[in-house]
Amino acid sequence: MPTSFPWQALQNRWQTLAARERALVRAAAAMLALALLWWLALAPALDTLRRAPVRHAQLDAQLQRMRTLQAEAQQLQTQARSEPGDAPAALRRSLAQTLGGSAQLNLLGERATVTLQGAPAQALAQWLLQARSNAHAVPVEVRLARNAGASAGAGAGAEPRWDGTLVLALPQPPAN
Repeated sequence: MPTSFPWQALQNRWQTLAARERALVRAAAAMLALALLWWLALAPALDTLRRAPVRHAQLDAQLQRMRTLQAEAQQLQTQARSEPGDAPAALRRSLAQTLGGSAQLNLLGERATVTLQGAPAQALAQWLLQARSNAHAVPVEVRLARNAGASAGAGAGAEPRWDGTLVLALPQPPAN
């Protein structure tokens, strides 16, 4: 048998080793086995345990974000649907309530152009949310510049104001 020849040679060599050499070979084999056990079994498991709290926190944050988005989607689904014909009126109402005289609305077909003159940033952000949720208007073009006069005249803590135009796409009226 050709496979028994190398094994037989190893056994013969083992027998010729002194007791001290055999003990050293056994110790080396045990060290090698322990190193393999560490690298293949224990180290990856300990690394996973070490990273688990950070990964858990990331997943919790992602879950919270998903729940927030779910609640927002459910809120939008439960809101009364406005008819596409109501969109211009809803835009006018929210524009007058939120931005007052700092904005002007021009309607042309399926587009609404809002011209801003010194509009407060917070009010503009609020109005954009209202336009999206109430009138289902989607911004398609935005050209804004920070109002230099309002920024220079007020202190460093003053709210920024914006000049420019926003073009919004209005919802399509139902085809009859």
